[in-house]
Amino acid sequence: MRRVALVLAVLLAGCSGPTYTNPVYAGDAPDPQAIRAGSTWYLVHTNTDGRNVPVLTSPDLVTWTPAGDALPALPAWADPGRTWAPEIIQLAPDRFGLYVTVADRDSGRQCIARGVAARPEGPYGSVQRLVCQADLGGSIDASPFRDADGRLYLLWKNDGNAAGQDTWLWAQRLAPDGLSLLGEPARLLRQTEAWEGHVVEAPFLWRHGAGLLLFYAANAYDTAAYAEGYARCDTPLGPCRKAPGNPILASRGGASGPGHASMVEQDGRTWLLYHAWPPGAEGSTSPGRRLWLDEVTWDGDTPVVHGPTDTARPVP
Repeated sequence: MRRVALVLAVLLAGCSGPTYTNPVYAGDAPDPQAIRAGSTWYLVHTNTDGRNVPVLTSPDLVTWTPAGDALPALPAWADPGRTWAPEIIQLAPDRFGLYVTVADRDSGRQCIARGVAARPEGPYGSVQRLVCQADLGGSIDASPFRDADGRLYLLWKNDGNAAGQDTWLWAQRLAPDGLSLLGEPARLLRQTEAWEGHVVEAPFLWRHGAGLLLFYAANAYDTAAYAEGYARCDTPLGPCRKAPGNPILASRGGASGPGHASMVEQDGRTWLLYHAWPPGAEGSTSPGRRLWLDEVTWDGDTPVVHGPTDTARPVP
């Protein structure tokens, strides 16, 4: 605890310079994920305001500007209105991959599709089904991961809570071009802890030093009980063990039900982007889930999330 207190003191001492205050984007921006290309950050999130994959851009992770729709045309087999949790990754210097949950008309379930574009903001084309576990409630919350050896993986959740089944977090190798899957999927973990309620979801992997960490959200997304935790994994395909001390991000102050996070790094510092409801507005579409940003520091390979914060903080 002394180490955490010291880190907080250092962060607060830095507030004499430029600061920001959460939320960093006051519009509805659920399930956010961002990557940097050149000097610009590109953030995508779940469908809102008639856009399938809304895009926000920022020079600094703090000031965000709407920048169109990365997926203006859904594939012919998908229905509009349930295009969820997109994530993007750079596959080559002029090639980006989009992994997104769409409503599959034939099965009536949510499925994961992939698309490609020459720019991070799209538009993405060549959209095809990639994962569709209809017998397990469907598949949602895709997250691509490139490990230190260059290998690509895809993580996701089977949407078991939509069908009265367990929810599992899964991982599988992606082909080097990111467009197809290799081998067999591996089950990583499911809901087992009281704080997780009946669902785990929104997985992403992050390697810090020798540690490989699986972050995930849990509990009902439209309640104050929604929160973020993590596990330690031996490989991207497991096995994984939940860490003690979860959740590491939970409702506090102006953030209710914080979660569905993604992690970024800038100038050697690590930041968590996530959504949260205003207290008392859980489940609303207006203002909806706002975008929050908080720093993560490290005690060895243990993450320390300094949030949710709703007072002035040093800018990234």
